[in-house]
Amino acid sequence: MSYTHTVVLPLGYGEAVEQTRAALGVQGFGILSEIDVRATFETKLGAQAAQDLGDYVILGACSPQLASRALAADPGMGALLPCNVVVRRAKDATETTVEAIDPQTMVQLTDTPEVREVADDADTRLQAALKDLAAI
Repeated sequence: MSYTHTVVLPLGYGEAVEQTRAALGVQGFGILSEIDVRATFETKLGAQAAQDLGDYVILGACSPQLASRALAADPGMGALLPCNVVVRRAKDATETTVEAIDPQTMVQLTDTPEVREVADDADTRLQAALKDLAAI
């Protein structure tokens, strides 16, 4: 089973990040966290490691309504939140890749029917955001 949904966009990195934020917002997701992996690599591993990686950000996307339902059903689900969305572009790439976690991977870790419903809803929303991005 693949653990992400992926689209490849003919956009520059900065524009892809902006468009990804907007598409997630339309689907009810806000960004709780942002990890600039390239900057972290540069600080911790040096400029060459950052250059080799290219542009790479992890957006922690969260729908408060979905998170509330998931945590009510199984408080341990907090360890799997938020839904991570990666926007990345290799140093010599001409396209930018956007990958969102497949929420169905959460369902494999619990047998709670309510979590399955939340994962289905989150999956529908994340895939709709990626579909909107692919149409750009």
